[in-house]
Amino acid sequence: MSDLTFEIQSHPAPRTAEERAALMANPGFGKVFTDHMVVARYTAGRGWHDARIQAREAIPLDPAAAVLHYAQEIFEGLKAYRTADGGAALFRPEANALRFRRSAERMAMAPFPEDAFVEAMRKLVEIDRAWIPDTPDGSLYLRPFMIASEAFLGVKPASEYLFVTIASAVGSYFKDPTGTVTVWISEHFTRAAPGGTGAAKCGGNYAASLAAQSEAASQGCEQVVFLDAAERRFVEELGGMNVFFVFEDGTLVTPPLSDSILPGITRDSVITLAREAGLTVKEEPYTIDAWRADVREGRLTEAFACGTAAVITPIGTVKGREESFTIGNGKAGPVAQRLRSLLVDIQRGNSNDAHGWFQKIF
Repeated sequence: MSDLTFEIQSHPAPRTAEERAALMANPGFGKVFTDHMVVARYTAGRGWHDARIQAREAIPLDPAAAVLHYAQEIFEGLKAYRTADGGAALFRPEANALRFRRSAERMAMAPFPEDAFVEAMRKLVEIDRAWIPDTPDGSLYLRPFMIASEAFLGVKPASEYLFVTIASAVGSYFKDPTGTVTVWISEHFTRAAPGGTGAAKCGGNYAASLAAQSEAASQGCEQVVFLDAAERRFVEELGGMNVFFVFEDGTLVTPPLSDSILPGITRDSVITLAREAGLTVKEEPYTIDAWRADVREGRLTEAFACGTAAVITPIGTVKGREESFTIGNGKAGPVAQRLRSLLVDIQRGNSNDAHGWFQKIF
């Protein structure tokens, strides 16, 4: 257990209820931020210290800070939900804390204590509770991140780090949360490679996806599908989400985890819930050629992406340079809808949670 404690420094002039209501009327995703943030510092030889909840403000950063030159940076994403009794809850924060630590280890950064991570999330939600939208698709999105703050020029792990968490009142990630998305098969760009940082949640992976995402947008697609870096045959994941395939016999297939695929917490939750619902789930490689053929011959009936931001999002159409195809009737399928319902009900405290995923805060 960590002995790190968070000092509470309330905002001297938080937004008024009227100002907050105006911002939250149509928050979109990742544009409306709350009044407070979490800050903690790490110094080699001293460890983590100066932890506090304070007013959200700009971060003073030296131009030689290592993060700006060598990209030593990691982040997480998790949500707090409004419950029926007016309280709030987190979903699997310990899983985010564990992944945050593993990302830090891969990026040669000082790991942040897992218990302190969870405590930071709880305290930030408590102090900014009024920012949790009370809407069917609304939530408070928490963005913990860590950067190398030491000022130096030289390729080596930094000896100083800054841990920060900000919060954002959000609605649905996609415009239509009940609809489907169209995805683009990236043939020229890859997100990650074996031995790289694909399994770590670091900014560089997402920066590497942006050119492909722009290409997808130019083709009228909401997301991009990445293939493996070695053979360009195997489906790995979307730009920011894991992917599942549903077959006519009800079997689900998802690419197996590797050092080029992010171990999604939503992915893990979906696998657990699907198996409990009596469905067979296989974690095995799946090629883009098999995807085309299985759709063409009617063996594959659904495909969906999943992640913290978008929850479960059905894929309706797949576009590529050689061939485009529509899955089923192009609409959300029954398996994706059922799994989404099971997951959302647990996240919002509307059903029994046998796994301890639902963490009531107040």
